Amino acid sequence: MIALSLAHIARAIGGDLQLSSDDTPETVVSGAVDTDSRLMMPGGIFVAKPGETTDGHEFVDAAVSAGAVLAIVERPVAASVTQIVVTDVVLALADLAREVVAQARARGDLRVVGITGSNGKTTTKNLLARILEGEGETVSPKASFNNEVGAPLTMLRVTEQTRFLVSEFGASAPGEIARLAGLVTPDAGVVLMVGMAHAGGFGGIEATFHAKSELVRALRADGVALLNIDDPRVAAMAPIAGEVGASVRWFGRGADAEVRADDVAVAADGTRCTVTVDGVSAPLHLQVLGEHHVSNALAAIAAATAWGVSLADCVARLETVEIAERWRMQPMGSQRVRIINDAYNASPDSMAAALRTLAQITSADERKVAVLGAMSELGEYAEEEHDRVGLLAVRLGIQRIVVVGTPARRMFLEAVAQGSWDAEAVFFETADEAYDYLVGELRDGDRVLVKSSNSAGLRHLGDRLGESFS
Repeated sequence: MIALSLAHIARAIGGDLQLSSDDTPETVVSGAVDTDSRLMMPGGIFVAKPGETTDGHEFVDAAVSAGAVLAIVERPVAASVTQIVVTDVVLALADLAREVVAQARARGDLRVVGITGSNGKTTTKNLLARILEGEGETVSPKASFNNEVGAPLTMLRVTEQTRFLVSEFGASAPGEIARLAGLVTPDAGVVLMVGMAHAGGFGGIEATFHAKSELVRALRADGVALLNIDDPRVAAMAPIAGEVGASVRWFGRGADAEVRADDVAVAADGTRCTVTVDGVSAPLHLQVLGEHHVSNALAAIAAATAWGVSLADCVARLETVEIAERWRMQPMGSQRVRIINDAYNASPDSMAAALRTLAQITSADERKVAVLGAMSELGEYAEEEHDRVGLLAVRLGIQRIVVVGTPARRMFLEAVAQGSWDAEAVFFETADEAYDYLVGELRDGDRVLVKSSNSAGLRHLGDRLGESFS
């Protein structure tokens, strides 16, 4: 975090400053901010967030022992550390993030880019961060820090030397992206796609469109909206950019995109294509598996080149990325039995993309195996969308469809209804049962996709399979 006095922090978050004997209002702190006492570092700021099962106030002493010099709390605690008492620590965290980014802008040349979309946010964030790191200090989210706590914690890692802040904005309800993006007023905003992810929380696809467009509305007047020309709903956000005074830069496969990909070829070692930026072309070999990640790479290139990074530098840095993130199209196992662990998150769109990738990278003498779990947060659309996945798996010629968990059972039933009834589709209640089956069933030449939402827990099944067949 940038250096701020205790008095400055207290004013920024509207709290009551209660000093320890060693501090004054002008004492300066600049350590890392965290809500987890186990991650506290010397000189850090501990935010005592109440949780569903634990209360951060019970861990203030542990945070102090680890080196915390300030605690932000909702009630005073008996600990030998300066405390700022606020009404709501989550709101205080957001207020502090807003102030830190504002101070960093005033003190230096900080540029902020926000990324949203129903799928691909984390991959795009990592790709863009890899490009920008070559230009200067870049702060980006750890894992999927994109909610009301994770996004501010990322913002609070900004220092006086930071040149780029990459923020990932997720949401499960309208208004959340507006609140998060409003903390930083981005210079650039990337919108990847409007799909069915979280549709249950939003109330449908049109409500999802309005929620994702909140990022475009939050842009600075001289900012730029990086929009996916291939998604009609994203393309429909262009007039919103005009309303706030931002320009539009298109990326995608469409002929009118300023940042475009052609000649896309998918293989087991990644995806190759030709990228064209404002009329200049270069070949790209993206090691991250899946044709759908080409769009994420184009989004990253569009943002970086809008800020003056050359296409050559973008390509060179992207080609060093081996995986998007753990549990996201992560190759495991061996050449004998290849496991693709993509079970951190799932939506109808990402499930379809992963299944198509499995079909594309499996040769005629190899066998396609899909281990599938439930997609969460679909609400009233859950049954229909799980049916669609089962149907698609059959149409793609997946030879073994292994469905795990009662919430995903409709995938199995639909696959059977579509003809995968002769042991081609199987169902198991638990991941342990599926593991026992797969260890005995998988053979040389199998290519295995493990795909589900995080809540289904199949990412750990993927890890076990990867280790067993390594």
